Amino acid sequence: MVSGSANLNVMITAARRAGRGLLRDFGEVEKLQVSVKGAGDFVSRADTRAEEVVRAALTEARPNYGWLGEESAPAPGKDPTRRWIVDPLDGTTNFLHGLPHWAISIALEHKGEIVAGVVYDPVKDETFAAEKGAGAFVNDQRLRVSARSRMIEAIFATGIPWGGRPELPEALRDMARLLPVCAGVRRWGSAALDLAYVAAGRYEGYWERGLQPWDMAAGLLILREAGGLVEAIGPGDDPMRDGDLIAANAAIFDRFAAIIRGTG
Repeated sequence: MVSGSANLNVMITAARRAGRGLLRDFGEVEKLQVSVKGAGDFVSRADTRAEEVVRAALTEARPNYGWLGEESAPAPGKDPTRRWIVDPLDGTTNFLHGLPHWAISIALEHKGEIVAGVVYDPVKDETFAAEKGAGAFVNDQRLRVSARSRMIEAIFATGIPWGGRPELPEALRDMARLLPVCAGVRRWGSAALDLAYVAAGRYEGYWERGLQPWDMAAGLLILREAGGLVEAIGPGDDPMRDGDLIAANAAIFDRFAAIIRGTG
């Protein structure tokens, strides 16, 4: 396992602690009590419990930091410059359907900038981690984005909106432009892992609309530290603020971005 700063080690410990509980629950997924948050967006007892575990571990280690998590109200910290941004179970729908593709995402924000990120996949026991300026790693292996430069050889990931969400028509138009010129598009259901997989060179690029900060905060840093490029779909906008993004290796980014934006 890659070693980092004290903060990064705290984040990895918290993610792995929550992951152990989620793996137990995943083994009994049919027995979970599930409540509905919205169309196609479920929250389980496992999800809520995982956030409690992560929050307790992070708060014990850094009691003055603020908090932004998917399943609970945000809270300011005594230290106004630092905040945890957490998705305790990214890929909840996969989890509840018994699909082994989901992760825990933890990011540390300092003065409005993400400075550390962890995406932990308990099923595959892969810990993607990065600190600003120190590179990105999966377990003990350095991450680098793919070197592929031809669109026809490239695989991309996205999130396809469900249940009539307003982003669906745009997503369908995106794919109508992209599919004829690439090697394929995958929809695996976890934004955090999609970003980590681009960082690892498993995909050449990724795009999605309608995201929340906890979906992308850790993955954005991991991808950038692995040499990837990230922009909002609207040029000049901020992905964390606007909730949409385009990410890819440098060789493909401009062409890919033009296709998604409908400008080329």
